[in-house]
Amino acid sequence: MKIPFIEYLQENIIIGDGAMGTLVYSKGIPMTHCFDELNVSRPALIKEVVSEYVRAGAQAVETNTFTANRHKLDHFEIGDMVEEINVRGVEIARAAALTDAYVLASVGPVRSGETDEITDDQVKALFHEQISHLDNAKPDAILLETFARASELEIALTTAVGVSELPIIAQISVDETGVTRDGQHIVPVFKRLRQLGASVVGINCAKGPSGILHALEQVPLEKGVFLSAFPNAGLPTYVDGRYLYLSTPEYFADSAWRLRDQGVRLIGGCCGTTPDHIRAMSKALAGMKPVTRKTQLVKTARFSMPQKIIDSRPGVLDFVKKRPTFIVELDPPRGLNYEKIVQGAQALKLAGADAITMADSSLGVTRMSNLALGHIVQKETGLMPIIHLACRDRNLIGMQAELMGLHAFHINYVLAITGDPAKVGDQPGATSVYDLNSFNLVRMIKQMNKGIAFSGRALDQATDFKIGVAFNPNTPRLDSQARRLEKKVANGADYVMTQPIYDPKQVKAIADVAAQFDIPFFIGIMPLVNERNAEFLHNEVPGITIPEFALKRMKGLDKEKGWQEGVKIAAELQSEVLAHFNGVYLITPFVRYDMTAELVEMARAV
Repeated sequence: MKIPFIEYLQENIIIGDGAMGTLVYSKGIPMTHCFDELNVSRPALIKEVVSEYVRAGAQAVETNTFTANRHKLDHFEIGDMVEEINVRGVEIARAAALTDAYVLASVGPVRSGETDEITDDQVKALFHEQISHLDNAKPDAILLETFARASELEIALTTAVGVSELPIIAQISVDETGVTRDGQHIVPVFKRLRQLGASVVGINCAKGPSGILHALEQVPLEKGVFLSAFPNAGLPTYVDGRYLYLSTPEYFADSAWRLRDQGVRLIGGCCGTTPDHIRAMSKALAGMKPVTRKTQLVKTARFSMPQKIIDSRPGVLDFVKKRPTFIVELDPPRGLNYEKIVQGAQALKLAGADAITMADSSLGVTRMSNLALGHIVQKETGLMPIIHLACRDRNLIGMQAELMGLHAFHINYVLAITGDPAKVGDQPGATSVYDLNSFNLVRMIKQMNKGIAFSGRALDQATDFKIGVAFNPNTPRLDSQARRLEKKVANGADYVMTQPIYDPKQVKAIADVAAQFDIPFFIGIMPLVNERNAEFLHNEVPGITIPEFALKRMKGLDKEKGWQEGVKIAAELQSEVLAHFNGVYLITPFVRYDMTAELVEMARAV
């Protein structure tokens, strides 16, 4: 009769298996297929994968159930198969393990990423369903693995403890400094996981053995604490249509020794590892017992908040508390000549504008970098730039790089927007990225203000961004827009900039919404230019309605007469706005900065 898992672990090192997905992929199954579903459609394939690891020396094998929760399976329209897939996963692993290896029921995160907005209660229910089915199939232990956020791992662990009496292995993913994606350090995370009922705590995935070893060096080895480690085979490289991992089995054998020296008792492999890696580790650790004391001193983790570089210059959020404040938009050029934008900024400064804001290739039309141009305008005129950040064009890496660049240029005011789809613009072959939406972008910037990157990695400084968000008042359902705004404010928004309005009656309705929030509103006003411009906005731009009185006043007007009447209409609207708000957001049409400069001068002259 096999010794129970935890009892065996008390006196022995256990060799785990390697990557399920890597081996399945190598056998011709495309990444787009649901690997968990293969438990039902291709059970012989999954059994052969598990058997290869057993033959390589694995003493504990995982079930093919990592993403077998209803939320993930629903992406493949097989959510109703959650019980069958999980039960079959345990049965296949048990059959492949025979009487030799322990079966670890694999459970991965439910949330797919930053834009996955299911609630904690929904997450708990999904874990409860999956873990209940796995527990009923009688594995030897539950393995919670590859959790990037300690908060979600804690939900999974408390759920598992409530469902199952089996040993529970709780594995988190951290960077080489030992920090999770939600900014928590490995030492208190491990302590919390043990308090919540984990039998084994550990790290898996990460970048490879080296990163895990660096993180584990910060973890003190305490009596009765069992550690696990399942590193990746380094970083992947893309060769001839396939992802390949370059860490060799020999390197893993050496790493197994070092992991054992850090007190790890359950040692296996994650992404990119194969039976060859497991065979090498098994041979390296053959006959060895776990250590009870580390062979090198534990590095003491130093916890200190990154230095926050605060810009002491007063900005629009300071001005708007005391007096009328004007943000004026000047869009970057579609070509390479930016002199007119600098001239416009100089004229607007003389008129009394408080800041220049620059769109981020609005409507998907390619324009000069607003970061670069904002820096030039700031340097040449001294006006504060407010930079729009659209989620359309940058992935998580690019967006954080952009924000780091803004910080380096001392540009601290931004407007976080989702952005118009690329397909509506002038580059039909372009792809919209949307790793983030406006809600998550706000949250990411706020996290950088605490000195933490979105990955959880500590930054060497904390940013000091003031985060603006958009609000669309041109809808019959202002309450729905208010609910969206409420979520943005909860994520950390500091001020609001609205889309342009044309009807003075809208101002009071917006004021009623603004009264619900304790942050400044800047109300959008864009002067009409001529009759054709008014008709276009009224009939072809979604969400904009030009009042009948304005259409009549612009009727038959063009060129100078059109510009003059457009400024008059905008000035009347601006007066109504200033009766309720201190913040005005003027949008310059067709780079006619003389129009918006005149509006600022009118207000300043009152």
